Amino acid sequence: MSQVEAPRGRTCSRRLRSVALLTSGVLALPALAACSSSDDESKARPPAQDIAPAGRDATADGGTVRWAVDSVPATLNAFQADADATTARIADAVLPALFTVDERGRPQRNPDYLESAEVVEREPKQVVLYKLNQQAVWSDGREIGAPDFLAQWRALSGKDSAFWTARNAGYERIDRVERGSSDLEVKVTFSKPYADWRSLFTPLYPKEVTATPAAFNERARTALAATAGPFRVQKVDAGAKSTTLVRNPRWWGQRAKLESLVLAAVPRDERVAALAKGTLDVAEIDPSGAERIAYAAKDAGRGGKPVAHGPGADTTPSAALRSWALAHGSDESLAESARATRERTAEARQKYAEEQSALRAFRVRKSLEPAYTQLAMNGENGPLADERVRRAVARALDREELAETVLAPLGLPADPPGSHLALAGQPLYKDSSGALGKQSTQEAQGLLADAGWTPGGARQKPEPAEAGAGRGPSGSASPSGGREGAKGAAAQDGAKEDGGERGDRAATPSARASGAASDDGLYIVGDGKPATDARLRDRAPGAVHVLAPAPAAALHSLALERQARAVADGQDAAAAGGPHRGDGVAGAYAPRGSAAPAPAGGAVGKDGKALSLRFVLPSGPGSQVLRSVGDKIARMLQRVGIRTEIVKVDDESYFKDHVASGDYDLALYSWPSSAYPATDARPIYAKPKPASDGSLLVEQNYTRVGSDYIDQLFDQAAGELNEDAARDLMRRADARIWAAAGSIPLYQRPELVAVRSSLANVGAFGFKTPAHQHIGYKKAQVNGEGKQ
Repeated sequence: MSQVEAPRGRTCSRRLRSVALLTSGVLALPALAACSSSDDESKARPPAQDIAPAGRDATADGGTVRWAVDSVPATLNAFQADADATTARIADAVLPALFTVDERGRPQRNPDYLESAEVVEREPKQVVLYKLNQQAVWSDGREIGAPDFLAQWRALSGKDSAFWTARNAGYERIDRVERGSSDLEVKVTFSKPYADWRSLFTPLYPKEVTATPAAFNERARTALAATAGPFRVQKVDAGAKSTTLVRNPRWWGQRAKLESLVLAAVPRDERVAALAKGTLDVAEIDPSGAERIAYAAKDAGRGGKPVAHGPGADTTPSAALRSWALAHGSDESLAESARATRERTAEARQKYAEEQSALRAFRVRKSLEPAYTQLAMNGENGPLADERVRRAVARALDREELAETVLAPLGLPADPPGSHLALAGQPLYKDSSGALGKQSTQEAQGLLADAGWTPGGARQKPEPAEAGAGRGPSGSASPSGGREGAKGAAAQDGAKEDGGERGDRAATPSARASGAASDDGLYIVGDGKPATDARLRDRAPGAVHVLAPAPAAALHSLALERQARAVADGQDAAAAGGPHRGDGVAGAYAPRGSAAPAPAGGAVGKDGKALSLRFVLPSGPGSQVLRSVGDKIARMLQRVGIRTEIVKVDDESYFKDHVASGDYDLALYSWPSSAYPATDARPIYAKPKPASDGSLLVEQNYTRVGSDYIDQLFDQAAGELNEDAARDLMRRADARIWAAAGSIPLYQRPELVAVRSSLANVGAFGFKTPAHQHIGYKKAQVNGEGKQ
């Protein structure tokens, strides 16, 4: 599927830690308790792989597969900042991966390289002992061993700035790397505990690449001194826009079935035509391409005649008759033009029919990709700096509808992701979206009202009346004078009066300065702001704080605040002290009868300014799905009174010039899931820090929304060696991320791969790391449809 994937700091194992693809991807807590176990279990099944599996005895030796990628690799060094998805695919095929990822997104020891790897000491320091496969050798014949581990640690530890590394996560925690009883045993001692130690040394480079800055920074960009996988790099051809991998004769594992694998850089919108021409055998495609291939299968039973699609398919009978009449009419100039048009249409139809005929040799393999598309909200400044507005945006979204829009037509499961840190099927996965709440127009409007954005706020306030005129609570002139006039003006303006007769019922200092409760249990301080627990607790000794019954919006905000803290810390939401809905269900709801009014035919506003958000989307030919989702989101926001200004920009500038630089309010892009979320997800949600030059250091947190507590939870999880305890910390962090409402996961991305039907063991891999040595042509077809 064509979409935008957010840039990552480096590329390690397949896509789970990938860098960018640009392929044009309030605290409102009703029932903060997470889903029931049965709900979690029903939604936690991993998506099935679709790779046409076949045993090695059913696949032939030989042949070449031409596989579409997005680019010629900028570098072959996966630890450099400009490493891309093609770099990752090459690394998977030619370099050691000590741990791969299984179909459930879990790291698994790779026996081709490791006999064992385990934590052998926890105190006083964590020690991991690796025992390497005795047959494992580099392509130059040297055994893989401790010198390679030592050189890679020194290059990536961050202690030597001469090495241009993108990230040092995990390697900076290593205290020393030592040889064991032989070079095939490696002892790694950590200065502080590291739960994601399995993420290290994958891919593993030979010491010739990592020993010196010159080799690491420059030479490894275009060539590798040695490799150690089922394939090796034969040539990177920038002119031909391809990278050729061939069998590694020194590979000790199961021999690669294919003789060669060509990674061809083909733009997404040109891949279907390339498949039809026979210049590609495998290509990830978008839904429109998948639809064409599906139509091609239907066309097979029609004698080669395409069904009702393709060039001219939308021509009505009357239009066709008119075209024929013009082409055969007496007006020669009109006839000539009409004949030329008909000839072009006929040629286009013929070309389309030929392509459809060729596309019958392909099948679309589909699954859910280990990545999700999110709505990102820039919380650095503007209206979205107010968390209540972000939560209102989130509560306005029908995530189920958005997921179904993208996935249901493809026959794929359309459950919106319930976690930022894991996807269904992974052990960490638990639906924590309850920390934000489901779609609710009423709740979204209440949050906006609490933030001061009201239906009448977009209108300019009238000039103050002359002395003696009656005024309403806000100070605006009342046409009939006094309080009744204020009520009439408020009703005329479409606004709802907050808190009833709060001006007449102001609490006395002696009775309520200490925070005594009213019937609703909550008050506002005399300065008009909610009397949160912290404000009452921290007031200056002896200070007089006049309190009055809180308006519905203030009640709403305080209840949500209390319940968000409760749910993120694993407590029961109902015990958090917040109001309840009229039906008795615990949650973040204002008291009965106090809902904010619906926008009366327009945008909500504040101080005469309408609430409008700048929604930036990519404009490339492969981003139709994102734009369709963006349009739906805009309509959903309009229903609660939020306007959107949709701005379409070039794919090339979308991330760098808009998302990464913060030039947006709303944006859509994707993040890959990781087997190591404590390490890989931390920079995505880390609280931005001010730099010495006054700028903001955001790492990969392009929403600019974070908190110290979320950072602490990530740090604790990264150092927790007990897997159950680490998982609990990550789930608590996820609940906090949901409550902060900086990013809202919408749907797991579809993985659609067109594969020549004669190929086996390749297609939509889902979570699982591809085993390139098993990809091959079926024996009965290697000399038929298969390409040699």
